[in-house]
Amino acid sequence: MKLVRFRHKKTESPGVLLPGGDRVLDLHAALGVGTVEQLLAEGLLDRARELERAPGAAAVVPLAAVKLLSPVARPSKIVGVGLNYRDHAAEQNVPLPERPTLFAKFPNVLNAPGDPIRIPAGFTRVDYEAELAFVVGKRARSVPRERALEFVAGYMNMNDVTEREVQKGDKQWVRGKSFDGFGPCGPYLVTSDEVGDPLALSIRLALNGDVMQESCTSELVFGPADLVAFISATATLEPGDVVTTGTPSGVGTFRQPPVYLRAGDVVTVEVEKLGTLTNPVVAEDGEEAASSAAD
Repeated sequence: MKLVRFRHKKTESPGVLLPGGDRVLDLHAALGVGTVEQLLAEGLLDRARELERAPGAAAVVPLAAVKLLSPVARPSKIVGVGLNYRDHAAEQNVPLPERPTLFAKFPNVLNAPGDPIRIPAGFTRVDYEAELAFVVGKRARSVPRERALEFVAGYMNMNDVTEREVQKGDKQWVRGKSFDGFGPCGPYLVTSDEVGDPLALSIRLALNGDVMQESCTSELVFGPADLVAFISATATLEPGDVVTTGTPSGVGTFRQPPVYLRAGDVVTVEVEKLGTLTNPVVAEDGEEAASSAAD
């Protein structure tokens, strides 16, 4: 099942992309839930599957009539994982980590499919990172690894956009990864039963049509099961929380010469079975930023 969040006639709703890919089942109309997070927290995934098989006509809208948004609206946590691909460690000539290296991205980073990645005024080293992200399906606290995937609702594409100068200058990662819109994701959240083995998915990123990153999630040092167990030993994971699992080799900052995002670029992330996430890049000038702040 492909869960989405969409805007239709100024109303935002969770939904299911129906077979055929041209219609959306409105889960607010059908179930009264307002977000994918609420759907998960109330244990309504199975009910959504039933409705997918027999949707009522009154709750179905054409895909062409809606605007897809990030699949989750406002998770309590977005947890990132650094240096989690073997090929990414090799391109930096650094040893593999002995345990996951975690960082936070704030929820303001969430960005919709097709919406612009904005380069903040005065910053010039904005980089791309194709990633497999997963969404937590039920509250997880001190979960053993062997049960960890039971707590994963599904998977989605994510671009962990990063301002490298800020990241390196701060000597920690949160600010450089948490500018507004620095977390495009989607176009949908594919439930775990449709994805199968999360460690057997191809992953790639194209910049203006040129492939910059291409790998497989088998290169992950710590997979989703490891991460659920590790994170939940410290912080309780809530339904709708996002964990983005790291990026493979080919990021712009380690290229010779470095490649950073520029206005006019188009970035596409594609993880096998999860569709295609495409975002244009635009420059935000100081006047625009000040206007947004005033609003």
